[in-house]
Amino acid sequence: MKLRKYIETIRDKKAAVIGIGVSNTPLIKYLAENGIGVTARDKASREVLGGIADELEALGVELVLGDSYLDDLTEDIIFRTPGLRPDVPEIAAAVENGSELTSEMELFFKVCPCRIIGVTGSDGKTTTTTVISELLKAEGYTVHIGGNIGRPLLCEADSMSESDFAVLELSSFQLMTMKSSPDIAVITNLAPNHLDVHRDMREYTEAKMNIFKYQTKDSLLVLNADNDITASFAPMAKDSVSLFSRKTSVQNGAYCKDGRIYTVRDGKVEEIMDASDILIPGDHNIENYLAAFSAVRDLVSGETMKKVAVTFSGVEHRIELVRELHGVKYYNDSIASSPSRTTAGLRSFKQKVILIAGGKDKGVPFDTLGGEIIDHVKILVVTGFTMQKIKDAVVNNPRYSGSPRIIEREDFKEAVEAAHDVAESGDIVILSPACTSFDRFKNFMERGEYFKEIVKGLK
Repeated sequence: MKLRKYIETIRDKKAAVIGIGVSNTPLIKYLAENGIGVTARDKASREVLGGIADELEALGVELVLGDSYLDDLTEDIIFRTPGLRPDVPEIAAAVENGSELTSEMELFFKVCPCRIIGVTGSDGKTTTTTVISELLKAEGYTVHIGGNIGRPLLCEADSMSESDFAVLELSSFQLMTMKSSPDIAVITNLAPNHLDVHRDMREYTEAKMNIFKYQTKDSLLVLNADNDITASFAPMAKDSVSLFSRKTSVQNGAYCKDGRIYTVRDGKVEEIMDASDILIPGDHNIENYLAAFSAVRDLVSGETMKKVAVTFSGVEHRIELVRELHGVKYYNDSIASSPSRTTAGLRSFKQKVILIAGGKDKGVPFDTLGGEIIDHVKILVVTGFTMQKIKDAVVNNPRYSGSPRIIEREDFKEAVEAAHDVAESGDIVILSPACTSFDRFKNFMERGEYFKEIVKGLK
């Protein structure tokens, strides 16, 4: 009952929760329902928040909304929303004046009674997190999945058992101020990402490193041996290291060789399966499974690993087959909010595809993606704020000679319809934006749902 005990320690304190979103709303309600004075702060207007504003006020929550939502930030405890930097002037001033800065995720680490497996990286986090969860469940464990996916777990902590597992997808924003690390930490890969929020690649990398920085004896760190940045973390591990690789064998972890997947512990090798039998397509998904197998090698049997890999159909919005119409297959890869993730999606198919790309810039250059588009795309449909940047990355590439054909559509629906109009039987159309959704959507899930709605309405 660690959460209940925590509430008792702050009974006489005031709390501010910044961000009235999916992860923080249950926290706001829990604090208010347990007698804590709560101020909920959000940049959104009351009109945008809708009924949730009335619901919170009915619980006694004070609301501070709009552009001045960080004014007079004097509460004893401040729960930061992940998307807000911890060093904005208002927060920095509050901390200097004695306020405690924390977050919903940081508190969960303090009160969670069971073992935690945390997954981070630039790409593949969600699929790897989900696969780990599926593997543990198939082996008979009780699993709670959360973080950037699933539901907020904090308010459920007191109902968890010590024998359970909490499997969390953790973003760099969540990790920036973390002072705890999971029992098993997984880093799928690292490449430039979120440079619109992080000052530079160094800060982004240091945030990711917090996933293992506070590990202790008996912890496990899982690293991608094929990624130079993640591989360099191995000497910093507090205890055991498990590596995964598609290119070479490893002494501890999992690897793929000659199309076969193996796990290995202290040099003892177990053959698991043929990589081509993994149900979800793409070399990057082989990597995701290798990462997952490395994380649970001491918890899950090889038989269970294979059973899950050949039956698990994937995660929504991640190369998700929406429908086949007139011989054309439409895939939703809305999760692809970075050039590297879109590159992985393009490489999942053996043929050139019709790509719909564009959205809001993350500060990551599209130069490399331009070459990938030339190699893997027959027709490019660009849309959103980054429409011109992606187009320029293609046409300014020295290898560009007019292919792929490029279609520009500012409106998202018109972009999807344009892809449909040029598609022929046997083609693949994929939404893989290489950008965030914030030019016109709340998140990648809303973007993916709208894409599916449009595709299902095509004639």
